[in-house]
Amino acid sequence: MKDVYTLQDLSRIQLDEGAGQPARLAVLGSPVAHSLSPQLHQPALDATHAKLRYIRLEVEPSQVADALDKLQALDFVGANITVPHKFEALAAVDELDSAAHTLGAVNTILFENGRKLGFNTDGPGFVRAIHEEFLVDVKDLRILVVGAGGGAGQAIAAQCALEGCERLVLVNRTVEKAHQLAGRLTRYFESERLEGPGERLEVFPIDSPHLAGETDHIDLIVNTTSVGLKRTDPSPLPPGCLQPHHLVYDTIYNPSPTKLLGEASQVGARTANGLSLLLYQGVIAFELWFPGQRPLETMRSALREAVGAS
Repeated sequence: MKDVYTLQDLSRIQLDEGAGQPARLAVLGSPVAHSLSPQLHQPALDATHAKLRYIRLEVEPSQVADALDKLQALDFVGANITVPHKFEALAAVDELDSAAHTLGAVNTILFENGRKLGFNTDGPGFVRAIHEEFLVDVKDLRILVVGAGGGAGQAIAAQCALEGCERLVLVNRTVEKAHQLAGRLTRYFESERLEGPGERLEVFPIDSPHLAGETDHIDLIVNTTSVGLKRTDPSPLPPGCLQPHHLVYDTIYNPSPTKLLGEASQVGARTANGLSLLLYQGVIAFELWFPGQRPLETMRSALREAVGAS
């Protein structure tokens, strides 16, 4: 058995060599070796006596559709999709659920009756994670999303809009992508309030000199970029943006703490990393693959053990 498989390994012989259980679920990413998804899902599979194995699959950009075809031919139940493949997966499925369509990215695949069904559990998982970490509801917050052009960033931002959050600020290095997302989300901020949608929904480039001032009017800062995956990475935010009243959530969970969370703690802000998002998006995905199962506590215990062992 391998820690990470590739497309070249996708045959029954190579997948199941030396394994007591057949591989039927996978996480697709690049890189994917750091993913804790197997440690999260395998105990839940074992608890259901499914006798199946969950694997990591390294997939290069432009290979997602091919990988999904191969997994489907091998009778896989489904797959999780992580960076940078969530947009590519959106185009590779046969059918989207309404949430994935609205959120604009796919992170969960279900193979059913010869079709690839696409879902997004990032948005709903994020809502549950924020409530667990900070005991507040997304709908009551003024939120700034860093990396709003990426798959996770778009899904989380769209979910915030769907929840009716008080204010949403989209920040991205390529500002055109954030403006495109804002165009899709404007209708969720039109209301009877005195302020217009432009005041409740705004877009800034990451290097804007006005960004630090905008954070005066923000409750929750969310990093959805990959900046922080390496211990040598800087903070994804320019200096002066973090304040003591902020809640700061970094979707990166390894390494922990990231530079962003370290700086936030230093100024007195409350912080949390992406483990809770990993937990809840995983729970929702598992329930899609195996309806009627309730894996939350099994997955929570497994995740704590995996983090403690890392």
